[in-house]
Amino acid sequence: MSQAVQTGTIETQVPSRLDRLPWSKFHWRVVIGLGAVWILDGLEVTMVSSVAARLTEEGSGLSLTAGQIGLAGAIYIAGACLGALFFGQLTDRLGRKKMFIATLLVYLVATVATAFAFAPWFFYLARFFTGAGIGGEYAAINSAIDELIPARVRGQVDLVINGSYWLGAAIGAGSALFFLSDVFPIWLGWRVAFGAGAVLGLAILFVRRHVPESPRWLFIHGHEDEAERIVDEIEREVRQETGEELSEPEDTLTVRQRTAIPFRMIARTAFKLYPKRTVLGVALFVGQAFIYNGITFNLGTLLSTFFGVASGLVPIFIIIWALSNFLGPVLLGRFFDTVGRIPMIAGTYLGSALLTIPLGLLLMNGALNRWTFIAFIVAIFFLASAGASAAYLTVSEVFPMETRALAIAFFYALGTAIGGTVGPLLFGRLIGTEEAVFVAVGFFIAAGVMALGGVAEIFLGVRSEQANLEDIAQPLTASEAEEESEESADEPASAGTAAAPRHHRREVGDEMPDADERARERAELDERVRERTLRRQTRETTGGRRFRPGPSEALSSSRTGGVDPVRAASADRALDREIAAIAAALAEHGATERRELVRLVGARYWGPGRFARALDAALDEGRIRRVSGRTYAPVGE
Repeated sequence: MSQAVQTGTIETQVPSRLDRLPWSKFHWRVVIGLGAVWILDGLEVTMVSSVAARLTEEGSGLSLTAGQIGLAGAIYIAGACLGALFFGQLTDRLGRKKMFIATLLVYLVATVATAFAFAPWFFYLARFFTGAGIGGEYAAINSAIDELIPARVRGQVDLVINGSYWLGAAIGAGSALFFLSDVFPIWLGWRVAFGAGAVLGLAILFVRRHVPESPRWLFIHGHEDEAERIVDEIEREVRQETGEELSEPEDTLTVRQRTAIPFRMIARTAFKLYPKRTVLGVALFVGQAFIYNGITFNLGTLLSTFFGVASGLVPIFIIIWALSNFLGPVLLGRFFDTVGRIPMIAGTYLGSALLTIPLGLLLMNGALNRWTFIAFIVAIFFLASAGASAAYLTVSEVFPMETRALAIAFFYALGTAIGGTVGPLLFGRLIGTEEAVFVAVGFFIAAGVMALGGVAEIFLGVRSEQANLEDIAQPLTASEAEEESEESADEPASAGTAAAPRHHRREVGDEMPDADERARERAELDERVRERTLRRQTRETTGGRRFRPGPSEALSSSRTGGVDPVRAASADRALDREIAAIAAALAEHGATERRELVRLVGARYWGPGRFARALDAALDEGRIRRVSGRTYAPVGE
């Protein structure tokens, strides 16, 4: 990165250029390099839970008590909360890449130190810094991923990445069966287990070195030339891979660059500018932290106390449970981009809450065995896992770019401090009574807390699916640029006025000679978009759709927290390009079966649901016609 930083007011198309990109190897590199940390986190938490019994045995090298194991878990969580807050503010100030490298290094060093622990105090210290590294990853990674992944698939990708925590949990439980077997001496097996996590982290670090800094962060902090260079390289790589030319970016963003964003501005954003979104973030994080931490730290004791499961068999049940948690975001993630954020987040929170109630009732009446109990747990957390992952997605999307990392850190720390602390303590106390009735009350409370998150989503949620981040929450520096422009317009021009703000535009070639024809085409496009928007708004305010939960698309974001339809017109222009591509392919090739049409227009690069939406719109507008069930033709044929 260039060290020379000159700030001013600039215009950039970087966000629009990133969001229009088709899926490519670059995006896979981002997912693998940045997203695999959740596998590490899941592996870490489950590994400690699985080796806990071994650490209490004589000859393990530590000989911890059960209480000391619990204390180590609390210290890990405290480290994660403090690490999230500390590295979160640094991520917004110093950049995404510096922090996602630094936090992984902290994790690696602390994990290796854990493997060499020789006394309880050293074990606690190593666990604290391991948690700090993981907590810092939450802030740095979620913000970087959302700023590099195209808007149309951001929800699905984010959910799968966050859900991969449970893939790590399953790996951790399975590997514990090996590391704690007779293959290793009692003092060595648990140390090798932690060493395996460090080796995996080292491999991730190698991949992560090739992930660039977020271009969005760069242009805001005075490195617009570096941002343009990175996006140029990404576009070049995508063109070579797909063999397709990229469409021209539609939107231009004007920002007033800042080398640093004051903390008071960040606080003002959360509590004054977006108070409803702040309440939403707290409700979602507290709900998922309560039920997850409450069950995660106590599932083994639940199984052994009430269902007679031997400690050696507990990891098998944990693997089954962890896989259901992973499959939830994987199988449901697509619908968060197509059906929408509000119905899916509210549905997963409320659905998991509703399933928890009969579990509590049956447990209270002694009507469950180990397999029916784990079946309920699997179903509940299949939904809850998708909702919990969406909590991270929500706070990453609905706050301005300059505060994104700290917002994630703040809500994670607050949710974990409240729900993540109360949940395990409550369930631990209730399980200690060995009375199923009291444990059932714990499940009822968990259901209520999750239901509050679902209700908050219904009334306060934001329809951010497939929308540009800058449309969901305008960057603070963009607001400053608008205010600065309005003030300049009010001042009379004179020879003594300051020079005009500096602008930076991507060169796209000279103006074409047929400017009148281009203007006419643009006017026709705008008319089609206007008619399509009116039809959608009519559907939103008539029939059954008027009862759909959440803010209407027909209303402005200033009133509802939703996406402003004026800014969302860029999405309609993208839809118009997709309709035109379908119509042109049919005009060239004649009647075509749907699967072949997908291939001809390259729709696999468009994103989930985009081809179906464009096909329906093309039929609705009379641009194409249906010949048979899955075959389409141009209207003139």
